[in-house]
Amino acid sequence: MSTASSVSDTWIRRFHPAADQVPRLVALPHAGGSASFWFPLSAALKERVEVLGVQYPGRQDRRAEPLVDDIDTLAERITEALDPWLDERLPLVLFGHSMGAVLGFEVARRLRVPPAALIVSGRRAPDRQREERLHRLDDAGLAAELRSMSGTDASLLANDEVLQMVLPALRADYRAIETYRCTPGAPLECPITVLIGDQDPKVTLDEATAWRDHTNGTFALHTFTGGHFYLTEHQAAVTARITEAIDAATGRG
Repeated sequence: MSTASSVSDTWIRRFHPAADQVPRLVALPHAGGSASFWFPLSAALKERVEVLGVQYPGRQDRRAEPLVDDIDTLAERITEALDPWLDERLPLVLFGHSMGAVLGFEVARRLRVPPAALIVSGRRAPDRQREERLHRLDDAGLAAELRSMSGTDASLLANDEVLQMVLPALRADYRAIETYRCTPGAPLECPITVLIGDQDPKVTLDEATAWRDHTNGTFALHTFTGGHFYLTEHQAAVTARITEAIDAATGRG
């Protein structure tokens, strides 16, 4: 097995391998999240799109690996892992939620074969900064933040053993996204589609609209009811919007 394939196998999870030549959707999870978060999306899209879930170090089957607390380093490693999946004949779309949105943007800048589209969720534009220091909270404070976002099953968060497994990765991810600063550069050439919840404390409509400045391609913004994890409440509608964005970018009807 080649080094490139080994790296890819470490980072990429393919839940429903596609038999046909279909577009690929690279799905990047939120801070503290894992590739398995995207299993329902993969199941919903499997007849039309092959979903590749990205697994960050330090969680689930990669729990023993060192955490990475820097967005640029993560983006470089994900780009390397995706290289074997790049095929100019098969469109590749990047989709990320929250921290994953920023990673999707940074990976899009680095790919040797440009993506067909970038879909971002629950995140302000990369150049819109806020002063955030959640990664400096103690464990109790970090656990409270995790509960407030409603992205993890409450019964799991009530288990101290589970919390102790989750919090190190969450802290590293928060450090990565909270210390990230967007390096000025040329806008992307691919379309950008933005999805947000109308009650998300992490992003305002103005901050979401600012993604428009990061592409020379088309831009679309869709708002759903709900908070930061609105997408778990509107799975069918979100899947439909993702499908529409992929179809528009790849010329499929």
